[in-house]
Amino acid sequence: MVQTVEQALEQMVISEKWDSYKDGPDSGTTSFVREKVLSSVWWQKVKYIVGFTEPIYEMVRVAGTDTPCLHLIYQMWDSMIEKVKKTIYQHEEEESEESTFYNVVHSILVNHWAKGNTPLHCLAHSLNPRYYSEQWINGGVGRVRLRKDAEIS
Repeated sequence: MVQTVEQALEQMVISEKWDSYKDGPDSGTTSFVREKVLSSVWWQKVKYIVGFTEPIYEMVRVAGTDTPCLHLIYQMWDSMIEKVKKTIYQHEEEESEESTFYNVVHSILVNHWAKGNTPLHCLAHSLNPRYYSEQWINGGVGRVRLRKDAEIS
């Protein structure tokens, strides 16, 4: 998608009609925009920003629908954070586990999660039958009752 937008904007700033804006009152702005649109470094930054915000957007988009998905939010949240981390670390080419930028983004995401995370959400997630094996449902060996399950509590 970014590539489609990039090509369209490049076509716009190299067209003859764009040159007619150079003589107007915003000639400095048009030159700046043309320089940015034709810069491969700028497009790499745009792709990076879109890359690490896309999982966040997808999470918000899915969670904001009218379909029942509350029981899926925890799993979606964990995978979203991992995708953001992977994108940032790939961009920074970090070998270690320390990225100042990722730490800031992660703290923003965790703070947002803490605001909306309620016991009701936790209950909806924990009562989803897909997280329990057939053995647990049938009362077999190794079954832990909900009230004794430490992760749920």
